[in-house]
Amino acid sequence: MAIEITMLGTACMVPTKERNVQAIFVDMHGEGILFDCGEGTQRQMNIAGLNRNRVRKIFISHWHGDHVSGLIGLLQTVTNNENPQKVTIFGPRETKDRIGHLMQSVSFESSRLNIEIKELDPVHIEKAYENEEYYVECAYLDHKPRCLGYSLVEKDKLRIQMPKAKKLGLREGPLIGKLQRGQAVEHKGQTIKPEDVATIQKGKKLTIIMDTQPCENAYELAREADLLVCESAYTEEHEEKAREYKHMTTRQAALIATNANVKKLIITHFSQRYKGTKELAEEIKTFFPNSETAYDFMKVKL
Repeated sequence: MAIEITMLGTACMVPTKERNVQAIFVDMHGEGILFDCGEGTQRQMNIAGLNRNRVRKIFISHWHGDHVSGLIGLLQTVTNNENPQKVTIFGPRETKDRIGHLMQSVSFESSRLNIEIKELDPVHIEKAYENEEYYVECAYLDHKPRCLGYSLVEKDKLRIQMPKAKKLGLREGPLIGKLQRGQAVEHKGQTIKPEDVATIQKGKKLTIIMDTQPCENAYELAREADLLVCESAYTEEHEEKAREYKHMTTRQAALIATNANVKKLIITHFSQRYKGTKELAEEIKTFFPNSETAYDFMKVKL
């Protein structure tokens, strides 16, 4: 089953007519995961045809307004659902306090809101979440407030080759299920191991690096990613401005992709000084050929 990424906002701090502020929706085998939730995110989801009540996890990079100012509206929408589902919000240290302030800033039926808040304070690269299908890693980046980068990693899967299994006398049933889960089984006096009848389907890796200067953790998070979505607020011409505001240029994003052996790079989070993305697109291609510039409502499948 494919992982589908929808870019809900590609602007830097200030939205434009063409670009909303930051949010990325990931359909992870039917589960809705949101990375950041800038102003207008739920409207962007509506335009994109995404059910806002499908969001189960929200991973916050940092607490600048362009990355979180849509949270309270989205939470109100979820609360208004007949059967509000649990939403888990992950973010850097101070997230619990800031969510608390948000809840106090408006009036709504917070008693119906089923949320869990998990603060992350990694020393290097640490797991923020894990289940049977995937895990999410996080690490601090180099921005003005605490800012986290994330990697969503799909676990490798065993694919049973039924022709091989049938040659050993196996049919669909509990024994195949055990092999699928990586367990050896006994059948007609012989031990059958998963590797005897299965191939490994390597899981996909998506890395999302928001506001930062180039730093070691950005390189390590992106290592061997199938897709790196990386901020690139400026072209190389404005490298000094990128340094001043602790952002990246096209060249710096491309260096991360190159040195981390990334398969594909998509840059996003563009400064309002660029009315279109042609200049950014042409420049990033010279640094990393398998790259694209993001646009609002862009969809990518892994």
